[in-house]
Amino acid sequence: MKTKLQQEKAAKEFSIFWKDKGYEKGESQAFWLSLLRDVFGVEKPENIIQFESKVMLDHTSFIDGFIPTSHVLIEQKSIDKDLRAPIKQSNGTSLTPFQQAKCYSADLPYSERPRWIVTCNFKSFLVYDMEQPNGEPEEILLANFEKEFYRLSFLVDEKSIHLKKEMEVSLKAGEIIGEIYDELLKQYIEPAEDSLKSLNILCVRIVFCLYAEDAGVFGNRSMFHDYLAKFKPGEGDMRDALIKLFEVLDTPMNKRDKYLRPELKQFPYCNGGLFSNKDIEIPFFNDRIAHLLLKNASADFDWSEISPTIFGSVFESTLNPETRRKGGMHYTSIENIHKVIDPLFLDDLKCDLEEIEQIPTEKQRITALKNYQDRLSKLKFLDPACGSGNFLTETYLSLRRLENRTLESMLKGQIVMGFDEENSPVKVNIHQFYGIEINDFAVDVATTALWIAESQMLNETQKIVNHELNILPLKSYHNIKKDNALRVDWDLWEESDEMPTIIANKAFVYPKTKPFPIMEVHENVMHYNAVKLYSPEVHIDTKDPAPESNTVEFDYIMGNPPFVGARWMSKEQKSDVAWIFGSKWTCVGDLDYVCSWFWKASNLMQEYPKTKCAFVSTNSISQGATVANFWKPLMQHNDITINFAYTSFKWNSESSLMAHVHCVIIGFSKFKDSSPRLYDNSGSFHQCLHINPYLVDGENVFVEKRIKPVSSVPEICLGGQPIDDGNLVLLENEKEELIQAYPFAAKYIRPYMMGKDFIERKTRYCLWLKGADPSELRSCPVILKKIKQVRDFRLQSNRNSTLRAANTPTLFGAPFESESDYIAIPKVSSENRRYIPIDFLSKEIIPGDKLFVMQNATIFHFGILTSKVHMAWVRAVCGRLKSDYSYSNTIVYNNFPWPEVTEQQKEKIKQTAQAILDTRKLYPKSSLADLYDEITMPPELRKAHQANDNAVMVAYGFNNKMTENECVAELMKLYQTLISDI
Repeated sequence: MKTKLQQEKAAKEFSIFWKDKGYEKGESQAFWLSLLRDVFGVEKPENIIQFESKVMLDHTSFIDGFIPTSHVLIEQKSIDKDLRAPIKQSNGTSLTPFQQAKCYSADLPYSERPRWIVTCNFKSFLVYDMEQPNGEPEEILLANFEKEFYRLSFLVDEKSIHLKKEMEVSLKAGEIIGEIYDELLKQYIEPAEDSLKSLNILCVRIVFCLYAEDAGVFGNRSMFHDYLAKFKPGEGDMRDALIKLFEVLDTPMNKRDKYLRPELKQFPYCNGGLFSNKDIEIPFFNDRIAHLLLKNASADFDWSEISPTIFGSVFESTLNPETRRKGGMHYTSIENIHKVIDPLFLDDLKCDLEEIEQIPTEKQRITALKNYQDRLSKLKFLDPACGSGNFLTETYLSLRRLENRTLESMLKGQIVMGFDEENSPVKVNIHQFYGIEINDFAVDVATTALWIAESQMLNETQKIVNHELNILPLKSYHNIKKDNALRVDWDLWEESDEMPTIIANKAFVYPKTKPFPIMEVHENVMHYNAVKLYSPEVHIDTKDPAPESNTVEFDYIMGNPPFVGARWMSKEQKSDVAWIFGSKWTCVGDLDYVCSWFWKASNLMQEYPKTKCAFVSTNSISQGATVANFWKPLMQHNDITINFAYTSFKWNSESSLMAHVHCVIIGFSKFKDSSPRLYDNSGSFHQCLHINPYLVDGENVFVEKRIKPVSSVPEICLGGQPIDDGNLVLLENEKEELIQAYPFAAKYIRPYMMGKDFIERKTRYCLWLKGADPSELRSCPVILKKIKQVRDFRLQSNRNSTLRAANTPTLFGAPFESESDYIAIPKVSSENRRYIPIDFLSKEIIPGDKLFVMQNATIFHFGILTSKVHMAWVRAVCGRLKSDYSYSNTIVYNNFPWPEVTEQQKEKIKQTAQAILDTRKLYPKSSLADLYDEITMPPELRKAHQANDNAVMVAYGFNNKMTENECVAELMKLYQTLISDI
């Protein structure tokens, strides 16, 4: 594996060699083989990349390059080809290289479809992330390759065979423990909450013993197995033997019974508190449990190769899935952990070590290496929602790997003598890592995972220093606390686990120099460290003196706080949010649970300005109304800045239950980095001048809810809402049956569309009884029954508006009828479409409340709204349902800055917009869903949209080669200008 400096040198040589070369047919394979071999260090690149794979479209075609291990499809062009321009195909259509590659992708088996598509013309690479198929590509220029080669690192499979093996082993270990857990649970007599806590502790102890025997921590690799195998499960012997073993493991050698049996005496002293609780309830073991433990978990399985990072997640999977869902606990993969910790600190630490290793003078290099190791040993890390300790464990492992590399560079294979507990070559230790977690089982898992990680890294260090290093006895470790992180101070760590309580009245929880916001605290009993009290006006009654506390200044705060939306929080979680933000903060009820962690971290930075933080969050924190509601006061009050961010990506997990959510990662601090980095899903980033809370390269702009548009354009509004329990809405067959039985009813039936109906062109119908003759309604039992059911349904509501609507059961609860033909915009649309499907509808069609309506609209309005400029704005500021666009009038439309156009520009947009509508008419059987699917979109329609996009870009004065991020940055400048004039 090449170092970064070696790769930089190779990338420079690669760019020099290939400058001005680039014949597609003759040099493509040599180009890619050289890139993989010389720059990325793949020894035999011909084994991982496939050339000229056949695909069958309407003719035989060939994929230029495909890397199955990393799911990368390559479309190569000659140096004279424009990668963004359509190229005429053999069938007469014109496709860009990306569109051509997507056609190839559609022909592949689903499991082989690419995650990334790379188009290249030897001087430029365009990288498309297929998780965001409508997003702008990342461009990497050969001319800048020495500094930007790393952005193509996704080409090679970054997960080594070793890591894959660790993952497989850890997942299997989780399955085994899950089976043991389930069987043990059946043995408890009337299991209560205390029994479940005992079972959790018992499983943690068993896991440690299984690992300790296989990893050589106990000495004999089968010691635990051989000891338990001597006892019968069904008569209580095995249970008693395990209880006795736990007592021995918790007793120092010099305090043990002199007459212990040899099989117990051989076990070492473990300490650390893991076996100290004598009161846990341990049930009887039956034959099934004994078999699972001795055969499946011990004899047939090697625990020494588990990944403590992954296994922590898997182990916690034994908890009730419903409990995990309600708590918002989603487990973090190693890949996602590194998306947080690498840009937060690890990348810089690696670069620093590489620079030190290049110091030519040995004495200076050794001194620098020693200073570097000391620096590693003084860093302090906090995960305030640590769960099973994934972030802490992986960060510890990463630091220890850097330390081992440092030792290797210092010692260069020498045998070092004289190491003991007081004089160890290892300086990085688990006591640098702190966590807060509300679930007691997760606390035990996290602690055990760190102990296992410590053991594994000591084994690695032993190979470097050629000296035996023993993990036992375990050091007492209490840095992971069971508590509600939102109710305690993160920088106070008590000497004792027992904390007295205080009563605080109307406590100010923020520095008195910054009085906003004030939090009202009710008269309730809380932990001593629940709040920091800065105001001299605070009255405190203490029952006991304050505990001894250590103040810890953290270098880095990181983690994956609970994913719970504002509308899904429990009563306790809502209370936590109210506790954090207080009554003076507006729109608290609209904030997701995770916002509380961002706010607490930013407050801590006011005391410790050198602290940096990065959190994983649901993507809602950077979208829609939340940006103005949350980030504006956060940034104005606490003066923080975003140093790096990952834009929205699909979450993946090593847990057996995947968390199907879309996330962002945001790194922030008091001080702005010189070059903030904005990452995409491939791990590539571009350096920004400034990252704003929409995770766009641009100055801080807060798009707030607005009742009227900022530009002089028609207003839009939502369609009507039946509030009818389905009684006023008819399917096609229901409509026909009603008209056949009562022909006069036809005049009371109108076409009706919601958003999905509109996109899929599946017209439904509704009873539109405005002005209906009561005598006719009474003469139709079917309609009369429906009206009665509507009234009954509304009367059951607790909402005043719905109760009032019960007085008019013949009408929609919130009726809307357009006075003119109108433009319809679906409220929700798939992110997989480059354009939100928009169309004109007849005023005869009643729009539902999943459609936005623009009355008195013109073809010019349609042209602007269906352009890539408007879509760039939508993607930047709209809210999301999962990852789908959630359009709005108050945030998206009313704040969208329309261009000031000349008559000539306006006419041009009218022409290109009309061409889109005309092209759609060529496919009368196709729905908007068919027409705007990126795979099935007709070439003529794509071409019409491209012409419209160009016309709109010209009207804005934008360069057609601008990226979407650049387009959004310019739109936000226009927006700021517009609102400054209001």
